[in-house]
Amino acid sequence: MLTSFETLPPSARVWIYQADRILTQQEVETISTYLQNEVAQWAAHGSPLVGAFAVLYNRFVIVAVDEAQNAASGCSIDASTRWLKALGEHLQLNFFDRSVSYWKNQSIASVEMLQLKQEVALGNITPDTVIFNNLVATKGDFETQWQLKAADSWMKRYFKGITA
Repeated sequence: MLTSFETLPPSARVWIYQADRILTQQEVETISTYLQNEVAQWAAHGSPLVGAFAVLYNRFVIVAVDEAQNAASGCSIDASTRWLKALGEHLQLNFFDRSVSYWKNQSIASVEMLQLKQEVALGNITPDTVIFNNLVATKGDFETQWQLKAADSWMKRYFKGITA
C-alpha cells in the first residue's frame, strides 16, 4: 500500500539508493511512476506493506516501509533492491554507488572511498562539510542524521590531528 513518505512514522525503515550521477527531470518522473506501481503492490508473504518512496536532490532514492503494520521480509527487501537494479539498467545508471556525497558550493559532489583521505588532506572536505550518511536505518534517523557535518559522522577519524 503506497503512502506518502512524510506520513510515515519515525520508526519506519529506510533504504537509501544513491545514483552515480545527477538524474534528469525525465528520469525522476520515470523512477516515480515505476516506484508508485511497485510500492503500491509491495507485500511480505502475501501481506501488504505500507511503503513510500522519495526522490531527493535528483540523486537519491529513498524507499521506506512502516513495519508497525507488517514487517518487511528478506524477500520483500530483495524485491525493492530489484526495483532499483531494473531502473538502473533501464536508465543506464548505478543506484548502488558507494561513493561519499557531500554539499559543495550548493551542489552535490561525490568522492570515491579510496580518494577520501586525499580529499580531506587537500581541504576539499573539512570537518564542517555536510555529508550524506546513507547508512541511516529509520525515518527518524534519516530526518536527523542523513545530512550532517563530516566531523559528526563516521568520517571523524579522517580529521584526527588536523587543525583548523
